[in-house]
Amino acid sequence: MKLASGNFSFDFTRKTYIMGILNVTPDSFSDGGLFFDRDNAVQQALRMQADGADIIDIGGESTRPGAEKISAKGEIKRVVPVIKALAENVDVPISIDTYKSEVAVAAVKAGASMINDISGLRLDPRMAKVAAKHKVPVIIMHIKGTPQDMQKNPTYKALIPEITAYFHECIQIARDAGIPDEMIVIDPGIGFGKTVKHNLEIIKQLKNFAEFEKPILLGPSRKAFIGKLLGDVPTSERLEGTASAIAIGIFNGANIIRVHDVKEMVRVAKIADGIVKA
Repeated sequence: MKLASGNFSFDFTRKTYIMGILNVTPDSFSDGGLFFDRDNAVQQALRMQADGADIIDIGGESTRPGAEKISAKGEIKRVVPVIKALAENVDVPISIDTYKSEVAVAAVKAGASMINDISGLRLDPRMAKVAAKHKVPVIIMHIKGTPQDMQKNPTYKALIPEITAYFHECIQIARDAGIPDEMIVIDPGIGFGKTVKHNLEIIKQLKNFAEFEKPILLGPSRKAFIGKLLGDVPTSERLEGTASAIAIGIFNGANIIRVHDVKEMVRVAKIADGIVKA
């Protein structure tokens, strides 16, 4: 199983790939405000690349539970200067974390070569066509509801079957728009309309999504379920919990890991890969 992004290619039989999170926002749940300044954002991306990140994922709108929406114009103003600067300075692909097609177009023109859509191509019906036109991979994530309401008592009759059905529908949207199967990544959406129990079940049952024969992205980094399991610890104290979730996720079939703590999680992935691929 492989994936191509611009001049880059990923061979998932070889290793688990690390996506470093770069939030150019004032209000993200873990690092809001830290990299809102363009120069700080660029320096952080360079640090993540030096620490072993294979992809830099840039987001200009917080999608934490209850986060306020911003306009496409405001989001573009945040991310495009950073992407332009990074395109000239990093040697790894840049992903744009957005569900707005207008932002995706601006980001790709600025140098991004992947689209990470938390809505699974559903919130903006033009998004799939944008990915197809620009021939960039798209990450299809499962979400129940929207960031504004997703954590208001999320319930499922059958968690894994419902997420599976969602992926079937979203992959068909991608195909209908002209996105090749080999340009699609799936993400079960840890923390996006899920309880602690739901998140744990997804990681435990991750192999169920292998039926799609698509790379699986997993993003448990510093999430609230880790904090709750560890006794309501803050985001700054969730490193070991994140490492545990990632190691088990890799064992259960994750191909890309989306993380804040790149250096540490590169090491975790190396050991997990060593065991899984031994």
